[in-house]
Amino acid sequence: MSSPAILVPPGAMGSEQNLLLFRIYLIYRTVLSVVFLLLITIPASRQLVGAQNPTLYIAVSSVFLFSNIALLGVVAARWQSSNARLVLLFSVDIVCITLLSDSSGGMSSGLPLLLAITVASSAVLISNRTVATLVAALTVLAVLGDTLRLISTTDAGVTALFPAGLLGLLFFIVSGIVQLVALRLGRVEALASERASDIYRLQRLNEQIVQNMQTGILLVDSQNRARVLNAAAGRLLDPSRPIALEQGRSLTDYSDALAERIEEFRRSGRQVGSPFEAGGDGAELVARFHSLEGGEEDQTLVFLEDYRPVAAYAQSLKLSSLGRLAASIAHEIRNPLGAISHASQLLNESPTLAPDDKRMVDMVLTNSQRVNDIVESVLQISRREPPKLETLKLVEWMSGYSEHYHSARDNPGKLNIEYVAPTACVLVDPEHLQRVLDNLVDNAMRHSELATGECSAELRIRVDRKKRECVIDVYDDGIGVSEADIPRLFEPFFTRSQGGSGLGLYLCRELCELNQARIAYLPTTEGRSRFQITIEHQE
Repeated sequence: MSSPAILVPPGAMGSEQNLLLFRIYLIYRTVLSVVFLLLITIPASRQLVGAQNPTLYIAVSSVFLFSNIALLGVVAARWQSSNARLVLLFSVDIVCITLLSDSSGGMSSGLPLLLAITVASSAVLISNRTVATLVAALTVLAVLGDTLRLISTTDAGVTALFPAGLLGLLFFIVSGIVQLVALRLGRVEALASERASDIYRLQRLNEQIVQNMQTGILLVDSQNRARVLNAAAGRLLDPSRPIALEQGRSLTDYSDALAERIEEFRRSGRQVGSPFEAGGDGAELVARFHSLEGGEEDQTLVFLEDYRPVAAYAQSLKLSSLGRLAASIAHEIRNPLGAISHASQLLNESPTLAPDDKRMVDMVLTNSQRVNDIVESVLQISRREPPKLETLKLVEWMSGYSEHYHSARDNPGKLNIEYVAPTACVLVDPEHLQRVLDNLVDNAMRHSELATGECSAELRIRVDRKKRECVIDVYDDGIGVSEADIPRLFEPFFTRSQGGSGLGLYLCRELCELNQARIAYLPTTEGRSRFQITIEHQE
């Protein structure tokens, strides 16, 4: 399969053909005028042309030649579109050839036969059939009129009228036949133009459909070069480059994994259904391949689909199952858990309780609280309530958040807030944002205290105006997350902290997704840890 052909827009083909025919006729006129002048200069042919009036012959031949030069150099490209100009042109030809015939002896010179070409050309180029017939009639009148003049002024006999009449009849026959053929060809051309117009519209429709599909489409040749790709493919593979620059680019420039999979498909015909990462933005794609047969070379059609919606749907199903599970076990767990916790508190208040028993009761209370926190976290995830979006000016909102955080904790630690962008404004659910920040700041305080002995955290708020995003960075002075644990950091029930439930960061990610925000872990060059929240900035 070769690259798609570029069709000519409908209507352009007919005008180009008319222009070509008109230029051919002008070339014929030019060659004819040059031949006329050459014949008068050759001694052997002087008795054939211009014998009756050499001066008139030379003058008319010269005018004929100069008129051709003027048409070829000045207005040749515009005359074929006007019937009036074409009639003027053919009238000039009729007059010139008739005068040349008159100066050469009339019908006996044979020059009037050249008028048949003029009549045929007029029948082709003039769109109005009546006007084309009028040109044929003018030609007949010119030949008959010239013959009558020669009969009256020279020794030519009346018998010269017979060949002139036959020639006039020939002119009408030629005009009629050529007009009939031109009419049929015009109908064929109109039908071809209509079909070309339909094909052109279908091609444009197909291009629009392909370019606006959400599925990425690439046409890859045997050398693994992307010959054709739509906008979705460019957006999924490499959104940083314009589509116009992508033609002929090697497939390895996009993704080594995609190049390996297409080679595997060509070798074994096996489709690999697992997703792969194409670029540095973390987007996972699924590729399907289809071989194109019957072309000059082996080409493969590649269909790319974004795996993230599928993963999100699977995640929603998992959350739905988790919600049903949480709802079913909440009642069964919380009631006995409350009874255990209440009994342990009463037992802990007993004055006769031994120190070792008191330590055991504290362990029961601590683990009861831990189980209760896990149940609460699971219930928060399962609810998935839609966000109540509000437009927040972060400078004002953060001051209230700082007061809330310090007042809600016995030992809140040191929280520094730095406003790199004082005008930052976002559309978000304030309760969701508070829960996310509470979790991140608590983690930052705890890890900073474990590493340095000082309970501290830092918030930085900035705006990336180029991307129209507001960024909230939460820093801590902890030892950070190992590189092997980063991919699993936001998975449910994954934790490296002793006593942690592994649901805090997972809950943060879910709340961020509800508010069309993103959260990521990014180590810093200073050795600090950073969690980054990215929300669309409201201008």
